[in-house]
Amino acid sequence: MILLKNLINKPPSSSLSFKSISESFVIKNINKYYTTSTNLNLKNNILFNNSDNKMSIDNKEKIRAGLEDLMKRRFFITQSFSIYGGQAGLYDYGPPGCAVKANLINLWRQHFVLNEDMSEVDCVSVTPEQVLKASGHVAKFADFMVKDEVTKAFYRADHILEAHIQTLLKDTSKMSKEQIEELNFVLAKAGDYNQEQLKQALNKYNVKAPETGNALTEPYPFNLMFQTQIGPSGLSTGYLRPETAQGIFTNFGKLYEYNGKKLPFAAAQIGNAFRNEIAPRAGLLRVREFTMAEIEHFVNPNNKTHPKFQEIQHIQANLLSSDSQDKSSEIEVCTFGDAVQKKLIDNETLAYFMARTQQFLHTVGIKPQGLRFRQHQKNEMAHYAQDCWDAEILSSYGWVECVGHADRSCYDLKVHATESKSNLSAYEEFKEPQFVDIAKVVVMPAAISKKHRAAVSPIKKYLTELKDDLTKALEIQETITKDGHYNLVLDGNTYDITADMVTISKAQEKKNGHTFFPHVIEPSFGLGRIIYSILEQNFYTRENDEQRGVLSLPAIIAPVKASILPLTSSDRIAPFVQTISKSLKEVNISTKVDDTGNAIGRKYARTDEIGIPFGVTIDFQTIEDNTVTLRERDTTKQVRIPISELSSTLRKLCDLTVSWSDILKTFPIYENQSE
Repeated sequence: MILLKNLINKPPSSSLSFKSISESFVIKNINKYYTTSTNLNLKNNILFNNSDNKMSIDNKEKIRAGLEDLMKRRFFITQSFSIYGGQAGLYDYGPPGCAVKANLINLWRQHFVLNEDMSEVDCVSVTPEQVLKASGHVAKFADFMVKDEVTKAFYRADHILEAHIQTLLKDTSKMSKEQIEELNFVLAKAGDYNQEQLKQALNKYNVKAPETGNALTEPYPFNLMFQTQIGPSGLSTGYLRPETAQGIFTNFGKLYEYNGKKLPFAAAQIGNAFRNEIAPRAGLLRVREFTMAEIEHFVNPNNKTHPKFQEIQHIQANLLSSDSQDKSSEIEVCTFGDAVQKKLIDNETLAYFMARTQQFLHTVGIKPQGLRFRQHQKNEMAHYAQDCWDAEILSSYGWVECVGHADRSCYDLKVHATESKSNLSAYEEFKEPQFVDIAKVVVMPAAISKKHRAAVSPIKKYLTELKDDLTKALEIQETITKDGHYNLVLDGNTYDITADMVTISKAQEKKNGHTFFPHVIEPSFGLGRIIYSILEQNFYTRENDEQRGVLSLPAIIAPVKASILPLTSSDRIAPFVQTISKSLKEVNISTKVDDTGNAIGRKYARTDEIGIPFGVTIDFQTIEDNTVTLRERDTTKQVRIPISELSSTLRKLCDLTVSWSDILKTFPIYENQSE
């Protein structure tokens, strides 16, 4: 794990200082937000308050226990079906959790779908088997599992290896420096190990079942998709989707037409995905049903520049490259522009979406020193991927992948076009006619018929279509020349193609345009992981009072924007409660009234711990001059403000178009002894 001191010593510049920020009023004044109230919680948040930013086991447990107690007690989340004992990996969101999630989704739509002119779709969750066979999920969407040979309990192989290594590292007094480095290397790489590597590591470190100490089986793959039957016959197999992307790919033709048959364009989708995790753990970080927000940005493979790249090129980011992970594991702090220029990040479009993700995560409460981008290493990336970077967020569980950014090339469109026999290509018209290299393919049907009489048509069709795939065509010709034949696989059948059946050569053809499969840049957000990370990074306790937990959520995603707190239950105050509540709701400010008989300090504490940023207190002075006190959660400072200006002021605060420091300069400060 990279120590946070590497990040704090060289903090990135704000990701929200570029000149075109006015395109979205939501992130307009995030700099003010971070330089005022939010940073007050850092010294009391265990993630960020240590000089070297190492967390002991006790500290990790402390922050988890405090936050999890708050989340359960105030019903942010709860284990699903808890009255029946619950089910691992399934969680329900309560009212405040649901509100945070809804606010996060609304902001995501505005930040990406609206500001980037994306086309949003909503596709079904139940997916026919042939779709996921084509995408490769049926064959390869698996984790490796081991089993207790006696009790038959299941464990995910990399997780049980990681846990064992962590136990060994608790006492390194008798280990050499090399042994410690080796264990840390295995700990960092376990999640990327293949089946054989896991087998060797489990044997080498003598890993046993944690509860019983029994021997474990060798690791073997377990497909993570939930299988189901579509219809009453039981003959049509389907799966609950493991990601939302496939619905976008299969609808590419319609989306391409909807966008005027022009590239680039992007499609977005928000919805639930399902993965039958072997051993769910860590609350919302690893669950079996979760909400994703995914973007598929389709581009010409020969042009991956982005028209708005200049707006973000000077933003700095914390980058952990593939090379660095095998060496020093040092974070490199550099601008997105520099990263693209030196090919650390493959192209402008990929870097642009990484920058936009960073802006979004900072806006919703992820601290700059608690965010990094980690590049996939070669053994992690799919064979078709060009470049992949994960936005990882620091939590008490370590660095957690929350947003994936992948250049998936044209793999998805190509396999779906092949399997469905549909046109999922794009066409680009040249400004001037061009001579392009093509494959000149001469097919001899008579010769094919002699050996493959029943398959003449599909073989002829395949060979003829090689005209626009020069690389593949020349590969086939080279194999025929070298070996005397080529094994052509179509629909699971293998056909022997010989020199008398086809001749292929390179030629040129004058064209006005060309047809191609677009490449796709995919940012994929795991919203549950982001929500948990936000809550953990913004949870702290009041100084000198560890019993008073506070969620320092940005107002833009807070579950409730303002609490309305009548000082007493007097009939003279009640009408003001109704009037103020109504006026705030008219400008879309959500409110929560606490008219219990509790002391005002207790009321503040209850609203602070669920993240309500502002408190409106109605007292007897309100009756006299139509003013109320407005309190800010993190500073606990208050001002006296006329009711007539309350709703507009709160609207600006929630939109981040003014900061609390601006308010303190505008209205008289109110000293309250209850704090």
